[in-house]
Amino acid sequence: MTLASSERAAISDELERVGPDRPTLCEGWTTRHLLAHLLVRERQPWAAPGIVVPALAPLTERAMHGYDTTPWAEMVAQLRAGAPVWSPYRIGKLDEVANGVEFFVHHEDIRRGEPGWEPRAADPTRDARLWAAVTRMGRALYRRTPTGIVLRRPSGEQHVVKTGSGLVTIVGEPGELVLHAFGRDAVRVELEGDTPDVESVAAAQRGV
Repeated sequence: MTLASSERAAISDELERVGPDRPTLCEGWTTRHLLAHLLVRERQPWAAPGIVVPALAPLTERAMHGYDTTPWAEMVAQLRAGAPVWSPYRIGKLDEVANGVEFFVHHEDIRRGEPGWEPRAADPTRDARLWAAVTRMGRALYRRTPTGIVLRRPSGEQHVVKTGSGLVTIVGEPGELVLHAFGRDAVRVELEGDTPDVESVAAAQRGV
């Protein structure tokens, strides 16, 4: 089972459990908004560019609003079923690359949207895939930080993401490192380095 397939099942279970009105870490979004975002991204690719291109955001928002009256169970079932046959996300390799981390991050956006959350238990297979992803994508996700960045697992394994003036080492389990790299603050990581460098990383925008 790939990261994308396992996280698709996990986030579908979570959405089914919490319902459409649960707050998430995505500012202003309930679980209904987040699920509409995922469905538009996968099922209406012509409307998805607004996710990353601000000028096209109204197109994406209109597509998301198309799910306003769709029954919740139907929306969850569509996500669980996977991309339609004509969607590029139906291609296994693309599904894994594009959806593995996406589903993991948004699953945690739901889990951590209210106080009292705890990280999920360690999973060697999942954690290995998340570590591979964050070390591959880290340079782009931390491109706005002014210092060098090193990612380090509690086991001691580490990866130099980028070099720069000064150095900050971010320590955490792979899932926590992924979430931090994608700009989430509800994470359990430690930033090590000189105080000015740590403060500059903490203040920098992270993610896509």
